Amino acid sequence: MRIRLSTYSTKPRGGVVHTLALGEALARAGHDVEVWALARGGDTAFFRDVSVPIRLVGVPEIEGESVGDRILRSIALLADALADAGPVDVRHAQDCLTANAEGRAHGYAGLVRTVHHLDEFTTPSLVTCHERALVEPAALLCVSDAVAAEVKAGWGRTAPVVGNGVDAARFAAAASSGAGAPWRERFGRYVLAVGGIEPRKGTRDLVAAMAALARRGVDAPLVVAGGDTLFDYRPYREEVFALAASLGVEPVVLGPVPQADLPGIVAGASVFAFPSTKEGFGLAAMEALAAGVPVVARDLPVLREVFAGAVRFAADGADFAEAYAAELADVLTGGDPARPAQAAVGRALAASHSWDAVARAHLAAYGALRAPSGTRRGP
Repeated sequence: MRIRLSTYSTKPRGGVVHTLALGEALARAGHDVEVWALARGGDTAFFRDVSVPIRLVGVPEIEGESVGDRILRSIALLADALADAGPVDVRHAQDCLTANAEGRAHGYAGLVRTVHHLDEFTTPSLVTCHERALVEPAALLCVSDAVAAEVKAGWGRTAPVVGNGVDAARFAAAASSGAGAPWRERFGRYVLAVGGIEPRKGTRDLVAAMAALARRGVDAPLVVAGGDTLFDYRPYREEVFALAASLGVEPVVLGPVPQADLPGIVAGASVFAFPSTKEGFGLAAMEALAAGVPVVARDLPVLREVFAGAVRFAADGADFAEAYAAELADVLTGGDPARPAQAAVGRALAASHSWDAVARAHLAAYGALRAPSGTRRGP
C-alpha cells in the first residue's frame, strides 16, 4: 500500500516519535510510506534521521502572532501543500492539526486519525478544529482503552485500540553500556522528568513533591528534559518557577536534548517521575522501564491500564505531593524489597511493545477500512 502519515511537528514529542517509528516499521513490512510534517522555526529536518521519504511544510514565524492564529495558519499551509500530493491508499493523520489539513485538502472520506490523547482548548476556532478532527474522519484509532473510552463517551464513536511501540533495545543498551554514568557524575542521584514544563505533565505537582521529598531528608535534584511544544506555556512555566523558588526547589532544566543523549540521560536517573495529569499511553515512561529505571506515576486509569505491575503509583488527590514524595523516597532510599522483580516486569513490558507488531496492527486496521472491491477510498 501507499501510505501517507502526517504529524504536526519535527520535534521529539510523543506523537512525532510514534509517527516516525510507525512509518519505518510499515516500510520494513514492504509498504510505500511517506511522512509529512509541519516545520516551525526554520527546521529543515526531523529531530533524528528518518529512513522513509519525508515532506516538510515550513511555517514561517510571524512576530506577535497568537497561538490560535498560528495553528490555523499551519493547517492552511499544510492543506495547500497536500492539495498537490499524489493519490495514496491510506491517509493517516496523527493529530487534530494534520487531520484538519488532510480533510481540507482531500476530504475526510477514507481519512484515518489516531487520537493519542484528548486536548482541551478554549479558543473557539481551536475548539472547532478539535471537534472536526474527532467527528469527521472516516475512522479513529486510539493508543489505549482509556482514550477509546473517552472518545466513545464524548463523541459516540467506537475507535479500535492500536497501542504504541517503544525502541526498548536502544534504552536497554544505554543501561548496559554505562551511558548513564556521565549523567550520574554530573547530577548525582537524580529524579528525571521528560516532556518539559507544561500543565499536562504535572510539573507544578512534581515541584511540590520534590519539596516534600526534601522535608523527608532525601536529597536528589530534579532534572527536566525535553519540552518543545506547539503551545505557549510561558505563564505556567513562570508559575512553576515561582513555586519552586518559594519552596527551595532548584530544578535543572535541560530543555530539548539531542536524540543521541536521551537514552543516557534516562539510564542515569535513579527514578523517573511521571506525574502527568493526562496521557494516552506513556511512551517516555516505557523507555525508562526499558532502561531498568524505576518509574513513579500518578494513579490514572490509562496508566494503570498500560503499566500495572511495572511502576509505582501515587494516589491522585489533595495530598498528591506528599503521596508522590513517599513513593520517590522509597525508591531513592532502597526501601522497596520488590524492586528487582518489578524492574524485570518493566523490562519485559517495554520489550513486548515492538514497533513491528504495532505496524502489523495498523495494517489490519487499514485493511478493514478499504472498500470490499479493493478500490481506494479518498484520493
